[in-house]
Amino acid sequence: MSIRVVIAEDDPQIAEIQRRFLERIDGFELIGMAHGIAESKDLIEVLQPDLLLLDVYFPDGSGLDLIRHVRAHSSNTDIILITAAKDVDTLREAMHGGVFYFLIKPLVYERLEECLHNYQEHLQRLQEVSTLAQKDVDKLFQAPASQKDTFIEERLPKGVDKLTLGKVRQTFAEQASRHFSAEEMGDIIGASRTTARRYLEYLTSTNEAVAEVSYGTVGRPERRYRKA
Repeated sequence: MSIRVVIAEDDPQIAEIQRRFLERIDGFELIGMAHGIAESKDLIEVLQPDLLLLDVYFPDGSGLDLIRHVRAHSSNTDIILITAAKDVDTLREAMHGGVFYFLIKPLVYERLEECLHNYQEHLQRLQEVSTLAQKDVDKLFQAPASQKDTFIEERLPKGVDKLTLGKVRQTFAEQASRHFSAEEMGDIIGASRTTARRYLEYLTSTNEAVAEVSYGTVGRPERRYRKA
């Protein structure tokens, strides 16, 4: 049986992107799309969706107010918040409102897919359990290990910036089987060999990359890096 979904997003283009993402994920059916709070309330009341993909900022109100409205009217609709808001107060309010998860824009398809699959598994576990033991409760409330907290920014050491690090990670993702020297990586990301080595060693320290010693034709050892 499909999980019935309503998208509440004030930007029509972003809502359309979410719609297209949703169409690619098995087990979900889009039954309505709203671009304002009042319209969202009407859709939820009439259609009674299983899941609401909700933004925070609307011209006619706040998504956080809509969460409170949904809960006050005893709706069984679950909520995943998808927002550009990054302040802790918004996260705290969303958690108090019982949202299933909190995704930060820009929305990436893989993160939405992972989140929705986790939601499917959560519903399945609820259906399979008739009498609760503590271990069952622990499974239901435990965040999946594969979901990292995207709300908390990664703390980077001095000399490592987020943009360049992203380029190195993207290179590893696109060429996962390749072994890179620092010089080769530097050519790809537009940096010196020394700079590239700094980023490669950082990824090695976080277990995202593996460093191996390679001996060239003249016997000179060289560290080469591959995706872990």
